[in-house]
Amino acid sequence: MKDFKNFEGSKKPDTEDKKQNPTGTPESVNATVELAKAIAKAFNGKSEGDVLRTVLAQAEEGKRNGTLTNADLDNFYNALYPLLDGFKRQKLKMIINKLKAL
Repeated sequence: MKDFKNFEGSKKPDTEDKKQNPTGTPESVNATVELAKAIAKAFNGKSEGDVLRTVLAQAEEGKRNGTLTNADLDNFYNALYPLLDGFKRQKLKMIINKLKAL
């Protein structure tokens, strides 16, 4: 995995870049959903600990070098939130908050 924004296989079609959400801001939710799908596929069969360590390392690197924003983290959280149970939602929220503080 390179980083959250440039995850291999997460490139979206050019037509999707031009979509707007109802508030008029560029749509990034679809890109985040595609990223989540790509991450899930890449980590299929890996342990939860392996996935978590890899995601955290890449996110920390992205925050430190400026390629991962708090808005990106919010989009990532919002894309994964519906897929998780209560405990994992809380865990993800704690991780997102930790990364935002970097």
